[in-house]
Amino acid sequence: MLPWRLQARRLPRLMLGLVLFGVGIAMHVLGDLGLPSWDVFHQGLAEVTPLTIGTAVIAVGAVILVGLIAAREPIGIGTILNVIVIGLVVDGVLAVVDPPGHMAARIAYTAGGPLVVAVASGFYLGVRLGPGPRDGLMTAMARRGVTVWKARLAVEAAVLAAGALMGGTVGFGTVWFLLIIGPAVQIALRFLSVPWHPDEPRVQALKGVDDR
Repeated sequence: MLPWRLQARRLPRLMLGLVLFGVGIAMHVLGDLGLPSWDVFHQGLAEVTPLTIGTAVIAVGAVILVGLIAAREPIGIGTILNVIVIGLVVDGVLAVVDPPGHMAARIAYTAGGPLVVAVASGFYLGVRLGPGPRDGLMTAMARRGVTVWKARLAVEAAVLAAGALMGGTVGFGTVWFLLIIGPAVQIALRFLSVPWHPDEPRVQALKGVDDR
């Protein structure tokens, strides 16, 4: 683990990344042309429970976090703040920004959402203060013999199907996010990651579809 002073210096970049991540997801919701797989699930959960989509993000993240702790998977301050901040920002943006009335604006929100998420991931993952709980779930499965791509495919397909059945929005935005997010995050990490500290273990950063 990094010294606390070093973690504290990286905290503003972490928070900026988490806030931007929430903004990017809210843009997808406002566009209403299809959400990323996990957010189809969050939205579907909000449709069938009293939860808002932001609190659904928090609740699902918290459940996964408890599972990671029980499985003794490595987490960090970034993992914990991820659970709290992104959902609060999603609900905050949706509370103050009205859904656009014109299709051009909806397309712009949907097209720009993954780019904002990619920049957010560059800040958030680039400080290396702990993976998001959903990526932690993938690595936990990988440690138990399931290859990462199979774990991600299985989980993403399951949450997408469950979310769609509960009323989550699947469409153009779902496919667009899947296609663009990987390359965009790799580019963002190249330019926004902080330099490695001499005492920092060289662990390969995750470059998956969902960086929460």
